[in-house]
Amino acid sequence: MNTPLVDKVLAQVSEEGIVEMSKDVISICTPTGFEEPMADYMKQTFDEMGLRVSWQQVEEGRANVIGVKEGVGRGKSLMFNGHMDTSYTGQETHLTGIGYKPFPVVKDGVIYGLGIYNMKGALVCYTQALKAVMAAGVKLEGDVIIAAVAGEIEKSQWGTDFVGPEYRGYGAGTHYMVNHGFIPDMCILGEPTDMKMVLGHFGSMWVRITTHGPYMHTGFSTGRQHENAIHRMRRVMDAIAEWIPSWEEKAAYGGKNGIVNLGCVQGGYPWRASRLPDRCDVFLDVRVPPAMRMADAARDIKGLVMKLRQSYPDHGVEYEIFVTAPGAEISADHPLVKAIAESHEAVLGGPPETDTVIWSSDASVMTRYGIETINYGPSSGVRKADGEKVPIQVMSDITKVYARVICDICGVAS
Repeated sequence: MNTPLVDKVLAQVSEEGIVEMSKDVISICTPTGFEEPMADYMKQTFDEMGLRVSWQQVEEGRANVIGVKEGVGRGKSLMFNGHMDTSYTGQETHLTGIGYKPFPVVKDGVIYGLGIYNMKGALVCYTQALKAVMAAGVKLEGDVIIAAVAGEIEKSQWGTDFVGPEYRGYGAGTHYMVNHGFIPDMCILGEPTDMKMVLGHFGSMWVRITTHGPYMHTGFSTGRQHENAIHRMRRVMDAIAEWIPSWEEKAAYGGKNGIVNLGCVQGGYPWRASRLPDRCDVFLDVRVPPAMRMADAARDIKGLVMKLRQSYPDHGVEYEIFVTAPGAEISADHPLVKAIAESHEAVLGGPPETDTVIWSSDASVMTRYGIETINYGPSSGVRKADGEKVPIQVMSDITKVYARVICDICGVAS
């Protein structure tokens, strides 16, 4: 890569610009389902940069906004994809740290605030990286695309009680985007990876398993308490717990075992505890490795349910799979992986670590469309009581890495 040109680009990276934009995006409260105010902000930003802007109205109150810096030739197109929805609303009473609130705080070289970690900080870094390339007067062969999308957080509608845009996550915005015209050659997702290159992540399958029992008054249940749907679920959950280790072993990938989380138990009526409940539900999050077909994972779940029915024929066991989000992986030899590794080492003085993670991302969607995607983004380790935060230096460093990668992958026009 042309060293004087790269130096010129990196000199344009503005720490002040990073901090000011970070304050702006933290101040815009955008929980899942209500992302449009930040889409408005990103559209204004892209317009001011002179990008070609596309507005995608995903549904009322929700939009994707995509900014494109067109190249001059036939170089590769590189997308930076980031979700605008935050993991929390800022109103949770049990999350009191300053980093869980939509109010920016800059202290001791660290930016605190809701969304800065997951993953508005990455959107800031993408934007500042492209600004630096443009300010240096670099003409590119290929297109650079920044996609600010709605609805990535791991949430899903279920039943009739949990419906509406606030439950439509799991790649809702990116699904819409790739279905409506944006298919880049490759993509960087700046999920919070601590600047590690995540070459693979697990997918997720959410499962409801239900037991049934008679609905009757407590006063008439003598000798029949064992038919209580909650008691029946207790026995079923014991059997599920016995099954989990076999899944963990079968689903091992990239040095990590599979995981099954008991995410929710729901049964009975709190306002009428004088009744035996007619049903009880347990909800499982089954993590599926990217090398496993989701249909094969679903077959394993059905096998578990069939065994439960055989063991407890009078429990009325039924099930439903209501989320299927495949895992994703990218080859260590992919040009984008190599470009990030080289740029990371040039900026930070050493090679980046690689990782496999259990969490999911919009790479699940991108890879299904043949768009090879890597997760590589800024963060500050595991979140603690003070909430979301990212050091300014980390954001500055990764902005420089992104800027170098743009020049490398898209190609500098002569």
